[in-house]
Amino acid sequence: MAEQLARPLTFYLDASALVKRYIAEIGTTWIEALCANEDTNAIAIAHIGLVEAAAAFAVKQRSNAITPIEYDNALADLIWDAQRRYQLVVVSHIQVDRAIQLTRRQKLRGYDAVHLACALSLNEPIVDNGLPPLIFISADNDLLIAAAAEGLATDNPNNHP
Repeated sequence: MAEQLARPLTFYLDASALVKRYIAEIGTTWIEALCANEDTNAIAIAHIGLVEAAAAFAVKQRSNAITPIEYDNALADLIWDAQRRYQLVVVSHIQVDRAIQLTRRQKLRGYDAVHLACALSLNEPIVDNGLPPLIFISADNDLLIAAAAEGLATDNPNNHP
């Protein structure tokens, strides 16, 4: 009997989930496990997610939740992973137009709509090629509700302490 190959899974992380990979919070261990399994898990993020994560690191450093060295390390690790590990989704006018339409239907903040538009755009060719649909990961309940309403599978890292 032939051994069945594992089908790759794609996880889309918004900034609230991405930050947990670099700063210890509820859900960090779970996010790290998703990201560690490179053989079967693809991790996708919007290019703008890098800016949001860096800004979140800076807020944590300014509030003394992390040290300047922890900030520098988190930022360096994020940039390294973005260059070598993550599938970066570039935000084009197509995603912006889609995000605008999403704000008409869903309760979304600006960049949350862009993240959802990017995930939806990425999911379409994945499903069209017969692969398992992506899983949208966020710690933002409103965004998760909107993603589910748009047909995406979702999960919240805060549910995995």
